[in-house]
Order: sequence, then C-alpha cells, then structure tokens
Amino acid sequence: MIILKSPQEIAKIRAAGKIVAGAIEELKTRVRPGIKTKELDRIAEEFIHKKGGIPAFKGYRGYPNTLCISVNEEIVHGIPSDRVLEEGDIAGIDLGVLLDGYYGDAALTLPAGTISSQAKRLMETTEAALYKAIDAAVIGNRVSDIAHTIQSYVEGAGYSVVREFVGHGIGRSLHEDPPVPNFGEPGQGPQLREGMVLAIEPMVNAGRSDLFVLENGWTAVTKDRSLSAHFEHTVAVTKNGPLILTVL
Repeated sequence: MIILKSPQEIAKIRAAGKIVAGAIEELKTRVRPGIKTKELDRIAEEFIHKKGGIPAFKGYRGYPNTLCISVNEEIVHGIPSDRVLEEGDIAGIDLGVLLDGYYGDAALTLPAGTISSQAKRLMETTEAALYKAIDAAVIGNRVSDIAHTIQSYVEGAGYSVVREFVGHGIGRSLHEDPPVPNFGEPGQGPQLREGMVLAIEPMVNAGRSDLFVLENGWTAVTKDRSLSAHFEHTVAVTKNGPLILTVL
C-alpha cells in the first residue's frame, strides 16, 4: 500500500534528510587514501547523534553499522571495517536517519584521491541518471517512467543497471511501497501522485549487471569484478514538481 504524505509529514522527512545531507558533506571532507572505512562510519554516527537523529541502518534487519560503504566492485551494503581506502578507490556511501518518527535516505559515490577516467565517467553517469530520474518524478507519470529513464540513460552510456536491488517508498518506515526499479518499460506501475515520497537510487555497473552476495550475507559484488557506483536521494512528488529532501 502506497502511503501519501501530508505537507507536515514531508517536512519531517525533510528534517531527517537534512541530517543525512549534513553527514554526507562531512564525509566528503574525510574520504581519502589511508582512512579506514570503520572510521568513516564512526564519524557519521557521531554526526547523526549530535544532530538529534538515530542511524537508520544500524540494527535494521541485523545490519551492524551506521553506513554502508561499498568499495570499487562492491555494489551496495558493504560493511565498514579495518579496510583502508587506497589511492584510486571509489567508495559508495549509503546512509539513513530516523528523526521524530520519519526517515531520510541518500547515497553517493566518492573518490579516494585521484581516480581513473573510467571510474570518473561511471560516477558521473550514475549521478546524472539519478537527476534525470528525479526530473521524471512528477504527478501523472508512473513509477516505471522513473525506472526507464535510468535504464535508457545508463545503457546508452554503455553501462548496466543492477536489477536485484531497487529504490523504494519511504516515510515512517525505511522501506515502503512502491518499489522503484532502475529498469523497465515506461508507462507501467503505480501513477505518481502528490504526497508520494520515493528513495530513487540508481546502482550502475561498468560491466555486466550480474552480482553475487558475499558470505557476510550483506555485501553485493559485481560478478565480473567491474566497478560499480551508487547515488540516491529521497524525493517528494509535489504539485510544484519533484522536491529533493536530502539536501541542506
């Protein structure tokens, strides 16, 4: 069941989203060669608590950390650890915040030092796909119009979209209806209505879309070990167009 949000509820999601955005800005200054991923996790958790929020992922279905940090060929759900980022790595960072009963959720992929032109293009394409998808989040369109926008842009650039993981509705729960895939034919699925709030999150592989999950039960990795990038925003569908809620 799709739950439409009132303007007051959207404002609460926006407040959670501002903490997400603030944590992301802090992490942008910290991602560099030589830092451990668990140190980034500590920084984010401290920031969220300082702002009065609760890390949304920690404890969710048993997940152990505040951040998901997915490096290079890792697609999503990488667990922070003693792993040290190296020059040329790319790190997908996904985080959520619970504040006053509502969730915000966002992700981005950051470079550690100087990265290859191939990695840079992958990241730029994935981020561009996100913003093109957000532009499609307007009243009267359908969920699959968002999905098709992502797929057509990504595949047009020579990359592949991940199919096993999708975006989602968000509000009082971290994951709500409707699912928001990154692929599909246009004109299908639920029609977008005022008050829908969606976490739109293209996950894009430089190679094939095939993946497998590591023995930890969480981390998804490209089967061909190609690089992967991930970008996400929480977006409200409004009468004035899409409103990004995970920005400062």
